[in-house]
Amino acid sequence: MSQSLYIRKAAVLGAGVMGAQIAAQLTNANVETILFDLPAKQGPLNGVVNAAIARLAKLKPTPLVTPETASLIRRANYEEDLALLGECDLVIEVIAERLDWKRSLYAKVDPYINNTAIFVSNTSGLSIAKLAQVLPERLRERFCGMHFFNPPRYMKLVELIPNQQTLPMVLDQLETFLVSTLGKGVVRAKDTPNFVGNRIGVFSLLAVLYHTEHYNLSFTEVDALTGALIGRPKSATFRTLDVVGLDTLGHVVNTMDQELANDPWHQYYTLPKWYQALVQAGALGQKTGAGIYKKEGDSIKVLDVKTQQYIISEAKIDDTVLAILKIKDPKEKFTQLRANTHPQAQFIWAIFRDIWHYSAYHLASIAHTARDVDLTMRWGYAWQQGPFETWQTADWQFIAKLIQEDIAAKKTRVTMPLPAWVDQLDKGPYTAEGSYSPTTKKFEPRSDLPVYKRQFFPERMLAEKPPVTETVYETDAIRAWTTGDDILIVSFKTKANIVTMGVLNGLLSAILTAQDDGYKGLILWQAQGDNFSFGADLTTVATAAVKNDFAIVEQLIEKFQHVSMALQYATVPTVAAIRGMTLGGGCELAMHCTRVVAATETYMGLVEAGVGLLPAGGGIKEFARRAALKAKHDDLDSYLADAFNVIAMAKISSSAQEAKQLGYLQDSDVIIFNSDEILYVAKQQINALYESVYRPPLAQLIPVGGISAIANRELVLVNMKAGKFISDYDYEVGAKIAEVLSGGKIEKNSLVDAQWLLRLERENFVALAKQSKTQERIAYTLKNGKPLRN
Repeated sequence: MSQSLYIRKAAVLGAGVMGAQIAAQLTNANVETILFDLPAKQGPLNGVVNAAIARLAKLKPTPLVTPETASLIRRANYEEDLALLGECDLVIEVIAERLDWKRSLYAKVDPYINNTAIFVSNTSGLSIAKLAQVLPERLRERFCGMHFFNPPRYMKLVELIPNQQTLPMVLDQLETFLVSTLGKGVVRAKDTPNFVGNRIGVFSLLAVLYHTEHYNLSFTEVDALTGALIGRPKSATFRTLDVVGLDTLGHVVNTMDQELANDPWHQYYTLPKWYQALVQAGALGQKTGAGIYKKEGDSIKVLDVKTQQYIISEAKIDDTVLAILKIKDPKEKFTQLRANTHPQAQFIWAIFRDIWHYSAYHLASIAHTARDVDLTMRWGYAWQQGPFETWQTADWQFIAKLIQEDIAAKKTRVTMPLPAWVDQLDKGPYTAEGSYSPTTKKFEPRSDLPVYKRQFFPERMLAEKPPVTETVYETDAIRAWTTGDDILIVSFKTKANIVTMGVLNGLLSAILTAQDDGYKGLILWQAQGDNFSFGADLTTVATAAVKNDFAIVEQLIEKFQHVSMALQYATVPTVAAIRGMTLGGGCELAMHCTRVVAATETYMGLVEAGVGLLPAGGGIKEFARRAALKAKHDDLDSYLADAFNVIAMAKISSSAQEAKQLGYLQDSDVIIFNSDEILYVAKQQINALYESVYRPPLAQLIPVGGISAIANRELVLVNMKAGKFISDYDYEVGAKIAEVLSGGKIEKNSLVDAQWLLRLERENFVALAKQSKTQERIAYTLKNGKPLRN
């Protein structure tokens, strides 16, 4: 077997919430997938699976990259269809966390799994060794744990857990498949209860539960303290528990309680009585309508533990504590938190101290390196930094001394000292050599699997040096650079990668440099943040409105259009490597490149209508051109109608795949699942285009819809306005979009060039920018970060 195992077909055993979503993610990635469950007691035998697939469409956020993906999942049941398992290269078990149930299922499916297939369990914490015991010898070496985190489309982490007989090559093959085909981040965990993510993550939650009660803090106080202020998700602690499901945490804690009886922290592995009472009452959180929080009308109420009633409770962080949490220097921040006597400060110090203590003590038994723990918490729990990273940035030996002092003073529930290796590390578990492993007593480098050569800029850990790059030129707005080859890369330096005049000037210079200095091509790729671009600079329009001077707006739009056309007709291929939010002007730049390489989690949209404007960087022109190409001998108007619906409704794709359906991406554009690989694939596209002796497309005249198309679009607007789906001003904006998209008030099927359509974009953009209602929308959006409907 090789590391490049090609998984043609997979089976998922268990059509519960998690199983159905894993099947969806495999199908999203074009892996033919069969979803199994028990035969239904009534109706069609596949009724259980049919219902599970139907529920996928209702989940938010959606597990499907397009609505049609659900229909591609093949339905099956254990009574009629077990023979289908013989066709599968990968079989994933995703049934309830009962060892006896899983073993019973394994005995049933074992005879049908072929001799080259890989068999895995998605268990979140059961012993892989115990599961493997019931399997025949032929399957044990190809069996392991493969634990996805929920929701599997969006959570990056997958833990791989071998049994003692798992072949190393099987793990390599799975890791390669998970990283490139499904876009995941893989951590190899040891076979201990709850592995790495749920072991550390659940202990962290249990520590918060304990210290909440110990320091007599309210749930809303704790949620205000344990969210973004300390580098955790906005949903913080108790809101997260409601979303996950209070019963779900209960199952994981129960495993820890039963399987970790000799753990010094065993006393933590129990849930408070109030928590258990909620579970017994069926108040499990978001899925039952009530848990720790409950929505009543427009109000969000929180449980009062003393009265067992839901009340309105406002969170108030002490001013001094808030000031401490905003201190930039981690060492100073934790020093002041520990010294401050306010319960909120003591609470924050205590939860960090306990997670550091716990993680250090258990590292050798649950993971291979400190890096594995930290990446697990980043990818599986959305922490900005894992526990070892946070500790080292705050001064490793200084924090260790404080922890030992608290242990000696019996301020901790557990008095077990820190392990000896902690004191042996001067700076901490991260050096330029790698991350510390207590098992090997070495600083271990990252994995050398070939798949990781596709990631030029993986998430950096502490002490890691960035890859060497060469700056060709740099301004305040952009950097043009290479990785030492002959492909020019341009990255924006503006906030949220917005498109300013400086970006446009720099980008135009980069295009000329790529053409004139012998580069193979040019790539747009953002080195900062997880989003390609939030669009053009609205501040320029707002400033022009205040000064009543729109000349700068006209100049900006004219320059934008010039750059878009330069990208489209450059003598070298241009590729946009995009991920995350790709909105407004950022979307328009991508649409004008020779090719786009998009990560699946790319959300594209021409959103200008939301602020009372229209796309004027060539976006409408490009939709009109593409509609004409699609129409050929068909009726052009139906294609224009689709385009108008996308632009006027400011539709944002929920995936790159949907972006193709909406028309933002073309059939020739490339979609991949791992956003860390988009630059690598973009380079491959440049090389392929260059080797094919690339020449830019020839400019062609565009047939337009003209007056009749405008009338058809305005009829739609009239109906939407009458139904109160849009405002009077939405109608005005929509009418101008219709005029530009239709090529103006000329005869149907008239032929125009791109400049004709670009002129219409400019004129109508500026006309809208001068309107008071547009100016109100822009001002509101800049202030509040969301659109105004006026």
